[in-house]
Amino acid sequence: QVQLVESGGGLVQPGDSLRLSCVVSGLTFNNYAVAWFRQAPGKEREFVQGINWDGTATYVGRSVKGRFTISRDNTKNTVYLQMNSLKPEDTATYTCAAAEYLDMSPAQYNYWGQGAQVTVSS
Repeated sequence: QVQLVESGGGLVQPGDSLRLSCVVSGLTFNNYAVAWFRQAPGKEREFVQGINWDGTATYVGRSVKGRFTISRDNTKNTVYLQMNSLKPEDTATYTCAAAEYLDMSPAQYNYWGQGAQVTVSS
């Protein structure tokens, strides 16, 4: 059974940093690209960042470019999302997903986690 489990969400103030983790089990982790998506209430799901199977390629969503960084540790079956200079508009549920190939479309992802809430508020 494939599982993706996010952790690291929480309530922070504008300008703060947060790191999300996504631990993957039940598949051959280093055969899969992993991406982070986010969705705020009343808004469509948005691609945040994605990383290919060996970490040599990443895609970055326009709204987080220069502030967020994705990385992976294939020895730990884990993908990280480092979020710096957080803004109130970053408030959303962040979900990681796995696919055979790196893509910005959520339709290409076969496996999804349950999500982690990130709230940025003063």
